[in-house]
Formats: sequence, structure tokens, C-alpha cells
Amino acid sequence: MTNILMPKATAVWLVDNTSLTFDQIADFCELHPLEVKGIADGEVARDIRGADPIANGQLSREELDAAEKSDKYRMKAQKSRHAELLKPVKKGPRYTPVSRRQDRPDAIAWFLRNHPEVPDSQISRLLGTTKATIDQVRNRTHWNSAAIKPVDPVTLGLSTQLELDAVVRKAADKRAKEAARRGEVEPEGPSLRPAAEAGEYAEAEIDVPEAETDQEDVELDDANLGEAEDDDADSEED
Repeated sequence: MTNILMPKATAVWLVDNTSLTFDQIADFCELHPLEVKGIADGEVARDIRGADPIANGQLSREELDAAEKSDKYRMKAQKSRHAELLKPVKKGPRYTPVSRRQDRPDAIAWFLRNHPEVPDSQISRLLGTTKATIDQVRNRTHWNSAAIKPVDPVTLGLSTQLELDAVVRKAADKRAKEAARRGEVEPEGPSLRPAAEAGEYAEAEIDVPEAETDQEDVELDDANLGEAEDDDADSEED
């Protein structure tokens, strides 16, 4: 039997708009008859708005009419066009234009140099390359090793910035979790002094008692005065 979309909402609509039995509705919506009874009593799906299975293409009017005429008739769901639209599309391998394929070794080299924590599987998926090519670039056995230079894959047009950031962030988070699991902690270096302590320490180094400062100023003035008197005496002798 084809799975229908929004089974509870469909059951709400069938309870409100048809004369079907609880067993018929439960069989069509793949619910338990007691759950359908709870919907009819207002105990289940109280806030769910009913969904018309005929309008969304999951049930034909002929099927509904036949079920209402016979309690033993079991309705068959149709393949809904909405279900086809909502079906998740499986992503295939990334397609890389022919003009860009020669740039993939440069992008691989960029990953190996700047983000070695990113696994080969993620690099392969992002760039549309193979693990064998990644190994060749890593071991420098690639046929064009001499011309390979690390270049950002975004610059080369092989990925978007969002895709690149997501891959790098995922790898970094995984590495952090593994480090935490092993109990590894980054070494703590010397920390800076708090601003208040640093200010007090600086003031303590340059603080000079006022008495000593005044005494030094007096001695300096006397010395300057003595030099001035000597200069005057020399001038008079001349």
C-alpha cells in the first residue's frame, strides 16, 4: 500500500467529512482504530487541520464512494503528485566541468597543506575527485606534481564558500571531540596581568617619596647656583 502524506490530518478530514468506519479510516491512514476513535472523540489530533486526500491526489472519488457503500471495502491510495515532489532526491557524485578538472590537484594540495584534519572522503565528495588522486598528490606521485600549487577551491570555482566552511567546521568539531575524549588539553601559556594589578605595579616602580624629591631639587639648584657664580668670577677676572 502506498504511504500517504499527513496520515493524521487525512484521518481528521475523513472523520469529519465521510461516513467511513473507524476501521476503514485506520486501514487507509495506517493508524490504529483506537487512534481514529480518539480523533472522532476530540482526544487525539485536536489541533491538527484536516487534509483532503482527494484534493491532494491521494484518493479518488470513486474509491471513497465505494467505501461508503460497503463497510468491508478497503480504499486504495493513489500515488500522490505531491509525494513525488516532496520525495528526497539522492545526490549523485559532484560533476566538475572539463575545464575545471585540471585544477582539482591544486585544490587537493591546498587542503593537504591548510586543513590536514579534513578526511579524504570529504575532500573527494567536495571536489568530485577520487581518493587515489588525493594519495598521488599527497605522496607526490601525481603525473603533474611539478606544476601543482595549493590554491583555494573557492577561487578555482570547484566549491562555494559555504560548502568549504561547512567541511572545515565539521572536521574541526570532530577533531575537538576526539581530543576531549582522549583528555587532551591545550597547554596554557602565561597570562597577562589584570589591568588593575598592572597599574598598581607600575605606580609602585615609579613612586618616589616626596621628601627625597624635594631634597634632590634643592641640591640640584645649589649646584646650578655655584656654577653660575664661578662663571661670573671668571668673567670679572677677564
